[in-house]
Amino acid sequence: MEIGECFVGSGAAAAHLNTVLGRRDGPVGQAWATALATPTAGHAPFVVVLRPGLPVVPFTLFVNKARIDGDEHARLTWGAAQAGVAAGVADAVVAGTIAEGSVPSLVVIAAVWVDPLARDAEVVFANNREATAGALALGRAGLPKVADVVAQREVAWNPFFRPA
Repeated sequence: MEIGECFVGSGAAAAHLNTVLGRRDGPVGQAWATALATPTAGHAPFVVVLRPGLPVVPFTLFVNKARIDGDEHARLTWGAAQAGVAAGVADAVVAGTIAEGSVPSLVVIAAVWVDPLARDAEVVFANNREATAGALALGRAGLPKVADVVAQREVAWNPFFRPA
């Protein structure tokens, strides 16, 4: 199992993505199927497609981290962000991050943040594409390293909080 995280962009169009890549016949496959079969109010995991009728491979489950908040947010989540995730997974296969020969035996879970205030579909698409490929690459590389995390523990911050 490979776990990745990537944050790309700034403001409302930023993409914050988490990925889990693993075998269909293992715990990741079980989690994938369970998540698909158990939607909750405002969160309906779905299979990512490059276009209708052409799912990306490895099969990827899109799990929205932000509850759908209106028509525009739904359009950006299911449209631009989904397309970005699809392209990012395909980019990872082309780059060799995911070995083409392993694709049939793998699944990806992508937990995706789309800010309800986002408005620019092209930027949402581009940021999610880059974040997806980036998260998969970081997962493949086994990053972050423990030493890097320990070294940064006194300066923890994120785009929503910076200690004084």
